[in-house]
Amino acid sequence: MRTPARAPLLTPPGVYAPHADTELLARALRSESVGAHTRVLDLCTGSGALALLAARRGARVTAVDISLRAVLTVRLNALLARRPMTVLRGDLVSAVPDRTFDLVVTNPPYVPAPAPAPPARGAARAWDAGPDGRVLLDRICDSVPPVLRGGGILLLVHSAICGTVPTLERLAAAGMDAEVTDRDAVPLGPVLRGRRDWLRSHGLLPDGDREELVVIRARHS
Repeated sequence: MRTPARAPLLTPPGVYAPHADTELLARALRSESVGAHTRVLDLCTGSGALALLAARRGARVTAVDISLRAVLTVRLNALLARRPMTVLRGDLVSAVPDRTFDLVVTNPPYVPAPAPAPPARGAARAWDAGPDGRVLLDRICDSVPPVLRGGGILLLVHSAICGTVPTLERLAAAGMDAEVTDRDAVPLGPVLRGRRDWLRSHGLLPDGDREELVVIRARHS
């Protein structure tokens, strides 16, 4: 008997489509013990690719994004994949008050941008994250530990351009045991190529045409 074809993942304009960072984080997610009793939270879910991966493994999944277009896209992708999940519009963990999770995965906006604050609308909302790229990263490091159960895990992907050590130190300060578990050097995408001169003038981008992506795994003590 033939296995039914997997439904295609819809990524309409304005919704972040899976890229190398998504695949690196998906690889880390596949290494975790996830099953029917695992409560998973996917922050900055975008198209819902990571949420669907967890749902296919039987987890009870909640996906959150601040973009209404992303939320509607994930709901449709979950429907097409026939995978139940809760999809909420909101600002990071404020969308899930009084709830805790075994595993949080997130691929947040992390691209440094000249503007002092991320845009409130438009496609760039999915990647722009302030002059150092850490506007969302720092908030995630501070806000996720309280929503993790004892022994819970955070899986976070971002570019080393934003600084790996600050992420590790901030998570440690929040009581997490954090380490880099995956790395990958990938070609600069169109956004970074377009900002290459600005990034280098601010000491954020080394010579060459590649960036390093990192997955940080942090365990709640």
